[in-house]
Amino acid sequence: MIEKAQFSNHLFHPKFWLLWFFAGLARLTLLLPLDKQMKIGASIGRLIKKLISRRVKIAQRNLELCFPNMPAAEQTQLLERNVEEIGKAIFDIANAWWWSDEKVQRHMTIKGREHIDKTLSEGHGIVLFAVHCLPLEMGARIFGQFHPGVGVYRPHKNPAMEYMQVKGRLRSNKALVPKRDLRQMVRCLRKSEVIWYTADQDFGRSSATFVPFFAMPDAATITGASTLARLGKAKVLPFSVVRNADDKGYTIEILPPLDDFPTKDEVADAKRGNSIIEQIINKERAQYMWLHRRFKTRPDPDSPSVYK
Repeated sequence: MIEKAQFSNHLFHPKFWLLWFFAGLARLTLLLPLDKQMKIGASIGRLIKKLISRRVKIAQRNLELCFPNMPAAEQTQLLERNVEEIGKAIFDIANAWWWSDEKVQRHMTIKGREHIDKTLSEGHGIVLFAVHCLPLEMGARIFGQFHPGVGVYRPHKNPAMEYMQVKGRLRSNKALVPKRDLRQMVRCLRKSEVIWYTADQDFGRSSATFVPFFAMPDAATITGASTLARLGKAKVLPFSVVRNADDKGYTIEILPPLDDFPTKDEVADAKRGNSIIEQIINKERAQYMWLHRRFKTRPDPDSPSVYK
């Protein structure tokens, strides 16, 4: 479990200078009002569209697979908005990592805090069931204003980026746990901690079942939420964050604990989890991370990729 960002003189090496330079530029943008940041972010998204063309094609394919009945013009419009949201997410991350608590509080709305308070008062740990939406970093920072939790994260290969990531995320979390450290997550839950967890990406065939996700009938879906809730004797509470339509603030919402979860049927649990994920995404589809290859793992290993 990581409770402090570790800095070393090695991070002054010239190979990291460009990253530090862009981090410095990002910090300068904190002087701008949020809606001005978002206008710049939308422009950045449109500018980098060609640079991330492969990912944009993946996002387009995901929209085709998930919403086959959506008119082509509407899919194109959603894709264009999603590209703009990718640019805006740069500033969401900067704000989450470097805004003061006072500034965060001026731009946040919280719904459902009572569900957290009640669940913890009953002695349960909490699995916050979230999705990979683009403003997720701000969601964690806002949640940390009233109850810092334990973040589940993937360590970055770049040491300088890893340092910034850990330092930034510890602004809103007591500690961070690598995503593969199940034992540590369970320990935290049994101590009535709050754990962030996402189950909306394709992590391969291991520990996954194939269940519907929007219009796709067989998306590889991990069953980790069931495992964590069972082993950690915890409650699972759906969590969402959206950037408000006027680009002037963020809203997080926590729903009540899921009844009768987990069950003895992990497939049924996974189906229920994906249904909840769909509801969260539908709050603001353009702010979801569609550029992930959500359907790269197929039930038949020999079947062709849906992305070719």
